[in-house]
Amino acid sequence: MQLHRFAVLATLFFACPLSAEETSETAPTLCRGHYHSESDAVAQLKRMAATYSNLAQWQDRATAIRKQILTGAKLMPLPERTPLKAIIRKKREYEGYSVESAAFEARPGFYVYGNLYRPMGKRGPFPAILCPHGHATGPAGGRLRPDQQHRCATLARMGAVVFSYDMIGFGESLHHGWNHQHKQALTLQTWDSIRAIDFVQSLDDVDGSRIGVTGCSGGGTQTFLLTAVDDRVTASAPVVMVSAHFFGGCHCESGMPIHKTAQLETNNAEIAALAAPRPLLLVSVGGDWTKNTPVVEYPYIRNIYGMYGKADQVENVHYPGRKHGYQFLKRQAMYPFMVKHLKLDPSGVFDENTEVYDETATQIESPEQMYVFDQSHPYPSSALKPGTQIAL
Repeated sequence: MQLHRFAVLATLFFACPLSAEETSETAPTLCRGHYHSESDAVAQLKRMAATYSNLAQWQDRATAIRKQILTGAKLMPLPERTPLKAIIRKKREYEGYSVESAAFEARPGFYVYGNLYRPMGKRGPFPAILCPHGHATGPAGGRLRPDQQHRCATLARMGAVVFSYDMIGFGESLHHGWNHQHKQALTLQTWDSIRAIDFVQSLDDVDGSRIGVTGCSGGGTQTFLLTAVDDRVTASAPVVMVSAHFFGGCHCESGMPIHKTAQLETNNAEIAALAAPRPLLLVSVGGDWTKNTPVVEYPYIRNIYGMYGKADQVENVHYPGRKHGYQFLKRQAMYPFMVKHLKLDPSGVFDENTEVYDETATQIESPEQMYVFDQSHPYPSSALKPGTQIAL
């Protein structure tokens, strides 16, 4: 399947006012980390809002932002969709769901490693939900973390096919020698996520018209970037990451010129707004850079949804006393959103008495269980060597 209408992007840019210094022809401007202050972020959103006053003008601006993201990420034009050559093996069955180890080639010889969680005891076809992860490190970091396993297993028990996959240099990717500092990290991870939709849509038990995505921190960045450039995403929930004053602390989020050029400036709040009018859930906390979401980012995004007549399709759940991460409480905010918009079946999972989605049926697996390649299934000799510059 082709990447839809967003791949055919207009050349028109709606520019925000920049200083003479910013408009000079110099090296690309990278908006990294706390690139500007909270007050500067508010002023920037005001400048952005002044560039459109109706839906048609916003849609022109949205087209320009999408083009800037893809161009800055070196994905314009989109690469050829080469065969995925998917591998799905090592099926394990648990209470209400199964887990398989899965991989595919996003580019020839470049593998995306993950786990495929599927419902048991329910009839499909099922919606699919992608679960990118954040920057938690260690031998059991990334997709291998227990909190990620809880998220995926619980969604599967409610009737979703869930694909949880590694960032470059994390989990099984790290195990096979790849480093997250790879110069193409932002490019490759965005492309991996686009191909991950191709992968789940190729599965016989998936309804390809219902695709969700949710992740936190770096996985939250992947969530809103993918949703911005791929209109096959029908519902998205970026967690503790949508901020107007913070641009991501890793080169995989802000190491390429996707936020600012001589023609256009934007920020992650506005990029998240490119989900409109599709359902969007922002989960924010008082203990990180999403502390202002209820009064800064959410109103800006909701105004854009309002131009579509869909203000009710964007939500914000805010926990002022909580810190960064995708802990239990934040998963509890995400589950009903996905139930509602992807038509999941929460029976047997949601406890009406406690109003809690029960995660106790999750079987936490070891990294070795979750790996695609092991002693019984050797790593392919055709795989690219770690650190290889990937041809796109």
